[in-house]
Amino acid sequence: MSNAQVFLEFEKPIEVLFEQLDKIKEVGKEGEIDISKSILDIEDKIHKKRLEIYKNLTGWQRVQISRHPERPYTLYYVSKMCRQFQELHGDRYFKDDKAIVGGLAKLDDQTVMFIGHQKGTNTKMRQYRNFGMPNPEGYRKALRLMKLAEKFNIPVVTLIDTPGAYPGIEAEERGQAEAIARNLLEMAQLKVPILCYIIGEGASGGAIGIGLGDRVFMLENTWYSVISPESCSSILWHSWDYKEQAAEALKLTADHMYKFGLIDGVVPEPLGGAHHNPEETAKTLKAHIKKNLAELMKLSVDKRIKIRIDKYSAMGKTK
Repeated sequence: MSNAQVFLEFEKPIEVLFEQLDKIKEVGKEGEIDISKSILDIEDKIHKKRLEIYKNLTGWQRVQISRHPERPYTLYYVSKMCRQFQELHGDRYFKDDKAIVGGLAKLDDQTVMFIGHQKGTNTKMRQYRNFGMPNPEGYRKALRLMKLAEKFNIPVVTLIDTPGAYPGIEAEERGQAEAIARNLLEMAQLKVPILCYIIGEGASGGAIGIGLGDRVFMLENTWYSVISPESCSSILWHSWDYKEQAAEALKLTADHMYKFGLIDGVVPEPLGGAHHNPEETAKTLKAHIKKNLAELMKLSVDKRIKIRIDKYSAMGKTK
């Protein structure tokens, strides 16, 4: 684990302790020495140091965690939480966008339509997935799947993790803004329950394009904002060097979003982030989804839609 683990910049003190742990283990292999106590001591130091660091994370540090290369993505969560997942492809207009995945799955005994961003787990797959930046056909595919779910009275769960909708000229030519706006209009009126979870990055219209729901939640180490800290820094200071200040000014963490009333709750992650224990994160997320779906499905269609629309209509109002 220590050799393969990728450490973030602010985790350097933990990395140093892991290096010490590796050296002690090497000494133990080479000689007949009982190193069990030394291993336990360093493991205890690692745990305490991780607690100390993760207790006081800045906004920029949470942004870094949300982008960790080992952080689990949509297809991982679906594979761990569900059985009989059947991915569905294409928007029936242009092509299949690989940055957004979706399909039907069994969440225990409940059939659910899962839709989410997918970034890819290595360089080749990230290029294949366009780094999780959807084109208009991605949002149109998502809408097609939502309407299919509505037809058969199947709840929708979206998993959001994108640095933004793809900003290329070809995306604009095919109606990027219209595709996102259409999704917002349709999701506001969709007759089935919609749960939205930000599992990584929640950037701008790229996130909101599949992010309007009855209830919206964020995993603990994620961010949600109209703009990334780097882009904000480049606009205000004409340089990326102020991204840390921008992250603080944007107030983009899950705690901030909950305080502002823009999300409905925060889902805890294991110490060290979701990538530190993906299976535990998937288990927590599954229980959270099941609980909230059960509550939403008790409501009538009209009442659910009214509550959904009232919630968004009230955002930004001062009391």
